[in-house]
Amino acid sequence: MPGRYFLSTPLVDVAAKFDAIPDAPDPGPQRDGAPGEAVAAIIGKHDGRRMVEMRWGMIPMGRVNARKRPVMETIINARSETLFKKTAFADVKRAILPVNGWYEWTGKTRRKTRWEISAPKSQILAFAAIWDVWKSPSGTEIASLATVTVDPSADVAPIHHRMAAILEPADWAVWLGEAEGDPEACLRTYPDNRLKVIEAASDLP
Repeated sequence: MPGRYFLSTPLVDVAAKFDAIPDAPDPGPQRDGAPGEAVAAIIGKHDGRRMVEMRWGMIPMGRVNARKRPVMETIINARSETLFKKTAFADVKRAILPVNGWYEWTGKTRRKTRWEISAPKSQILAFAAIWDVWKSPSGTEIASLATVTVDPSADVAPIHHRMAAILEPADWAVWLGEAEGDPEACLRTYPDNRLKVIEAASDLP
């Protein structure tokens, strides 16, 4: 499952790929984007798609679990198998997180190897995400998201038991709620032999 991502494509070009209006500031290349940081997400609107700034790590807003207890932890990733069943995710909205790729680790503490995962034939990948707006007691509003995970493809399985749900272009409109269809059906394991996995550069943080 993604815990770090990278994106070097200028956001104006990312917005163009998704036919979205760019409303998010471009911080420049993100070599090691992490939970808790700002990300640029694609959302669907009746007046067209927009690329907006959100926080990676969804902050629950009045959500409860099956035992009617408040969901307190920040949600980084949500499992596709339970996304449409858990009460904690009831009524969340759907988004796309564009990335060039992401990182995973293998090995023991202090001896871990970082792996870089990308798709050479699809420079920009569309991670399925869910999002919500958290309101503080003072009235401050923060839009935040969590990525959705599925079983790994054969490319990723040797290094991790989960991976991000990568949406095909034909699924974007359904996932964003712009077209009729079953959004759960969009959450499929990415086809084998389409991802490249290499050891990441040693100069990363």
